[in-house]
Amino acid sequence: MEIPRLRARLLWIAVVLLLYAIRVDCFYLPGVAPADFRKKDPLQVKVNKLTSTKTQLPYSYYSLPYCQPNSIVDSAENVGEVLRGDRIENSLYVFEMREPQMCRIVCRITLNDKDVKDLNEKIDDEYCVNMILDNLPLVVPIKRRDQDSPTVYQHGFYVGVKGQYTGSKDEKYFIHNHLSFLVNYHKDEQLDVSRIVGFEVKPFSVRHEYEGEWNGNKTRLSTCDPHSQRTVSNSDYPQEVEANKEIIFTYDVEFKESDVKWASRWDTYLLMADDQIHWFSIVNSLMIVLFLSGMVAMIMLRTLYRDISKYNQLETQEEAQEETGWKLVHADVFRPPANSDLLCVYVGSGVQLFGMLLVTMIFAVLGFLSPSNRGALMTAMLLLWVFMGSFAGYSSAHLYKMFKGTDWKKITLSTAFMFPAVVFAIFFVLNSIIWGEKSSGAVPFTTMFALVLLWFGISVPLVFLGSYVGFKQPATEDPVKTNKIPRQIPEQAWYMNPIFSILTGGILPFGAVFIELFFILTSIWLQQFYYIFGFLFLVFLILIVTCAEITIVFCYFQLCSEDYLWWWRSYLTAGSSALYLFLYSIFYFVTKLEITKLVSAILYFGYMFIASYSFFVLTGTIGFYACFWFTRLIYSSVKID
Repeated sequence: MEIPRLRARLLWIAVVLLLYAIRVDCFYLPGVAPADFRKKDPLQVKVNKLTSTKTQLPYSYYSLPYCQPNSIVDSAENVGEVLRGDRIENSLYVFEMREPQMCRIVCRITLNDKDVKDLNEKIDDEYCVNMILDNLPLVVPIKRRDQDSPTVYQHGFYVGVKGQYTGSKDEKYFIHNHLSFLVNYHKDEQLDVSRIVGFEVKPFSVRHEYEGEWNGNKTRLSTCDPHSQRTVSNSDYPQEVEANKEIIFTYDVEFKESDVKWASRWDTYLLMADDQIHWFSIVNSLMIVLFLSGMVAMIMLRTLYRDISKYNQLETQEEAQEETGWKLVHADVFRPPANSDLLCVYVGSGVQLFGMLLVTMIFAVLGFLSPSNRGALMTAMLLLWVFMGSFAGYSSAHLYKMFKGTDWKKITLSTAFMFPAVVFAIFFVLNSIIWGEKSSGAVPFTTMFALVLLWFGISVPLVFLGSYVGFKQPATEDPVKTNKIPRQIPEQAWYMNPIFSILTGGILPFGAVFIELFFILTSIWLQQFYYIFGFLFLVFLILIVTCAEITIVFCYFQLCSEDYLWWWRSYLTAGSSALYLFLYSIFYFVTKLEITKLVSAILYFGYMFIASYSFFVLTGTIGFYACFWFTRLIYSSVKID
């Protein structure tokens, strides 16, 4: 008994070390080279899209009447940034390193009726302004009521607020026109250079006043004055959004030395969530699923061992007058299913998705997809999906040949176009809706053309190459022969009904991922960073094991009931978890999001349908290959006359 106990302890230690190695504050590669700044070096603040968790529609910064430079310069963006709706541009906010500034005037504007309408709509929808300094996004520190709790950071500052004057019931709109910036820097005493490690802001709404004539940036304001050290510390006299009224935009800059090193400057952004709740939830889910998986595996191995020993023993003693159980359907279990061509296509698409996700997560866990490199994750997933086309073609063609198919070009075309065509069609419709709303999130025609070029120019040829190689390979031989006349399937018990068993089988795979799914949806729809890829990779492995084992169990029960139509049911049993994913997205929409506009709801459910459809193809493929391996294993282990 000592050896099993020792093995159990070693296994437990290995699991603990693995969890510790990929804990929430896992390391990451910065992704960009650090920039060193000397005193008085210029610091250029860039502006990004306006975002709202209510509408999910991003807009360009200069779509609102903000101060504009003489020429607006767009920063170079990758495909991932464009798909995310990022629009990074220059601005009039220019600092000097370690040179504090007080009440600097940016510009003065006069609002017209259209400007007032646009600002009021953006304030109603709680839009936030996003800025970037040295590749760091701007955050607003928010202290919790509980003094012991850490400070929470909000991405960007609100365009404005709604409020009432004292003694009045009329609701007014006020714009944040004064920004108090705080730049944290880490100083190298030997070289006398500094690196930026934090970028914070406190927005205020101030109705600025001045005496005399307007003299541009040299105008002396009475509401804040660097000469008399009068600063803006509150919004007691806010700037109302009114037509034909002028608004003066100002800002302060304060520099503060920090002990945070440049390599750790993203920790503030990555550790915003309550990591303790996340940690214990994931560990709890991990232990439960591992325990269930171990129990299922142990039961299956012991039961199969007993069945195989029984069948082989009866065969050697020549006592078996009639076969029973899953051995009885050995002559029909490898009969090609109905719509076998479609099954081959879906299996090939699932292999392509599986390869893309596996390689992406490996790179993410190793730290190569740093959040400082915006759009890197989406760009990597897109390119990996394209280059995984060869595996999709190989898998579908090889399976097609096993089903005695001959027209491999037909199956190749279906593999290359069916799944991506469905996704692209939905994406195109959603993009048209975004374009109709004049949102910056609409993918430009040039990017759309680049996506089509990647699809037709790289993915499709690779699918054909993989199919050609896969079809040239020898077909996989079945371990038992198949009769020409199919056997009649007896009447099944109610719990073996295909619909019931398929829907039941998807519960456990969804249960393995739904906790992590909450954090993923929060990062996507509530504008938060997601960088706990260590946990995500663990959950992905758990999902693979769970899909495989639950499908094998249901397949075993099905064969014992003398029902040999397992091909499609194995795919649908694991794939049905996508239905629960979509139902959970509805629950998340109702309980967590504040979306009120029809367009935003259409976008949410459109993108969640794409995610659920992809999840169906992925998990279905995992379940299919698990059952394919399982059936070949058990029927090659018994003696058949």
